Amino acid sequence: MIYNRCRANCNRQLLMESPGKKPLSSARTALFLLLGINLFNYIDRQILAALEPDIRASFFAASDVNAMTKTGLLGDAFFVTYMVCAPILGLLADRFSRWIIVGSAVILWSLASGGSGLAVTFGILFATRICVGIGEGGYGPAAPTILSDLFPIETRGRIMAIFCAAIPVGSALGYVIGGLIGTHLGWRWAFYLVAPPGLLLGLLCFWQRDPRVAAHDLAQKSQRRSMGDYLNLFRTRSYLINCIAMTLMTFVIGGLGFWVPAYLRYRNQSPAVGMTIFGVITVVAGLISTLLGGVVADKLRSRFAGSYFLVSGIGMLIACPFFVATLYIPFPAAWIPMFVAIFFLFLNTGPSNTALANVSLPAVRATAFAVNILVIHALGDVQAFWLLGYIGGHTNMHVAFLFVSGIILVSGLVWLSGVKYVAADTAAVENAGSK
Repeated sequence: MIYNRCRANCNRQLLMESPGKKPLSSARTALFLLLGINLFNYIDRQILAALEPDIRASFFAASDVNAMTKTGLLGDAFFVTYMVCAPILGLLADRFSRWIIVGSAVILWSLASGGSGLAVTFGILFATRICVGIGEGGYGPAAPTILSDLFPIETRGRIMAIFCAAIPVGSALGYVIGGLIGTHLGWRWAFYLVAPPGLLLGLLCFWQRDPRVAAHDLAQKSQRRSMGDYLNLFRTRSYLINCIAMTLMTFVIGGLGFWVPAYLRYRNQSPAVGMTIFGVITVVAGLISTLLGGVVADKLRSRFAGSYFLVSGIGMLIACPFFVATLYIPFPAAWIPMFVAIFFLFLNTGPSNTALANVSLPAVRATAFAVNILVIHALGDVQAFWLLGYIGGHTNMHVAFLFVSGIILVSGLVWLSGVKYVAADTAAVENAGSK
């Protein structure tokens, strides 16, 4: 009933809106709503990471050398489902109201996240993380596509940066909330508390306007969409290179995000204090860097056509030596190079996502993001969760994180190798849109 009523309202609003005009107030409302949703998206993801040691202690014996590998599978349960569902739901987002898909997805993952706290066995907890992955598989491809439809290419980098600013802030809040609440109330309460805000944000989506111009326009675009448009994604060199570099970056960010609580304990840091400091560093360094990356890439675009790749690649190359220094400098001094490393690790967030939007045709843009999600998670953090857990469990977390530093270096080199292709691929999409 709610679905049908909201869909009818959405269609009436679309037909009333004049073609080609997207009111600034409506665009800003969409931006801030999606920003709020993205915030809770990453809070939910990193709460699991912050609570991993407590969850491990609840379900496995301390003598189990494979316990870390098993809890790492909780991350895989989410991301495997997320990456498999994203292409399917991305195709739907190219054909139906993206807001209805986003709202339904957010409600599903919020309910599943709250349900994680009710799990009495590891198998039930594993199943709830699968449901969270299904929900985020609907949100992930549609949300950045809505923003790409609402804002012009000249400001798209900074808009994506604002949207992606929720990544470091949400991640940090996830660590802080997980660390503090897990310490004082138990790990289950951390999951309970993130569900209600997500449900509210999901419901608000049903009253938003789809950014595509009108219902009849959607039908015409659907008819013009061909298999060639989808295959063209895999012929676009900058799209492919971006996917490879983002896969390596996702291995790094996902692996660090999940295993940093275990690493800090390995370095004899208090769980509550260490995670709070790490959370504050992630908020400050990640937020400033994410916003700065989008603005700088937009500003440089007139001088360097490949600025989105240039900023992304240089950021990763600078981050690498500072990350290595973190592994060898004793705490508390190690927090300083860690701050710098995190700052430059997040510099690519806005530019890399903007490049994805700029080199994909609007008619298949949600699918382009969905395919990217599939690739970067299948070969990125899904592999990082179990692999770093395996390395850490059979050697130590220092060796595991030293392995990560090599991936940081390679990702930066891959982005720089694609700088020369961005201009032509972006121009091809712009020219196609003007016909």
